[in-house]
Amino acid sequence: MLDTQTRDIIKATVPALEAHGTTITKTFYRNMFNDHPELLNIFNKTNQARGQQPTALATTVLAAAKHIDNLEAILDHVIQIGHKHRALEIHAEHYPIVGKHLLGAIKEVLGDAATPEILDAWAKAYAVIADAFIGVEQQMYDNAAWQGFQAFTVVEKRQVGQDVVEFTVQNADLLANLAITAGQYITVQVQPQNEPNLALRHYSLCAINPQHGLKFAVKRDNQGEFKGLVSNHLHDHVNVGDTVKLSAPAGDFVLRQSDDPVVFISAGVGITPILAMLAEQVKVNPARPVIWLHSTRNAQTQAFKAEVDALLAQANVQFNETVYTQESARIDSAYLNKILPANAQVYLCGSMDFMRTMTAHIKQLDQENITVYFEPFGPKMSLIEV
Repeated sequence: MLDTQTRDIIKATVPALEAHGTTITKTFYRNMFNDHPELLNIFNKTNQARGQQPTALATTVLAAAKHIDNLEAILDHVIQIGHKHRALEIHAEHYPIVGKHLLGAIKEVLGDAATPEILDAWAKAYAVIADAFIGVEQQMYDNAAWQGFQAFTVVEKRQVGQDVVEFTVQNADLLANLAITAGQYITVQVQPQNEPNLALRHYSLCAINPQHGLKFAVKRDNQGEFKGLVSNHLHDHVNVGDTVKLSAPAGDFVLRQSDDPVVFISAGVGITPILAMLAEQVKVNPARPVIWLHSTRNAQTQAFKAEVDALLAQANVQFNETVYTQESARIDSAYLNKILPANAQVYLCGSMDFMRTMTAHIKQLDQENITVYFEPFGPKMSLIEV
């Protein structure tokens, strides 16, 4: 429990964090990796280079500062980040390293403004916040389907869309009694060629039946300045008979059962967890009203078309459309206003830009009581407003 003076000091640093938070977190990562290069085996270098991870951490620190009087208010964020940490095998012993370099970055960026009183207050606050994360994550480790990264054999590799490959992997001992929760992801650990470090990436499970293996889809990422290290490795170098290492399923992007309409909106390879959710909905309650909306560049890039059509044929579909952005206007708030009913649960998945756009559009809707759950392909906290 933090004393009143400490909490007051933390709250007083909010303007500085709003102004300099990302600079602090970029400095933090730079210094931490310089001192602990072994941690490069855990962290996503592409997200670092794109600035998404520093932004996500800055948002997390800011959220903690704003809610320092009631840290339970950010419990959902702690749980979401905790799933990522458990999947990446981040443990209690890593938190002192993070704390040391976070305080050091605050001092380096703020200079004399980071007084001994401020640094002492943040040291106390960090200890409380770290304990919260460690406690949540320990429960996740205790409940995980298996511990650490375990070997799975690739039993099938098939093209399901342009530059999208579905891998099916098997480990009979680990999957014998596994119950898959639609929307969750596994984490793949590989050693790409000519890379000094291991590389880890999260991939959503795209099927709910583990009897024939875990299925996840990988889109080759070659857009823009940053190339997908793991996606290209999996596409080019991992084939049937090869072994990959996975950590157990994780994530809080899960389907909530209700009789209210459920709206599935995805873009590109964001269809993967949404496909599993549709399968679960059909299995559990096929009478529930379903609105299906998918966005992709063209028919060639549309992944899992046959699987989607087969599942929708078993569902209570109120609306079904695939938008080809090469031929049609992109989805906007006016479009969503026409198709989204009141009291709907909306599940979104796609790129970071797609998430920003869709959540902004949904905020403009006239309908009441719409609840949105989303999973971006990148650090979720970089999209959160606190």
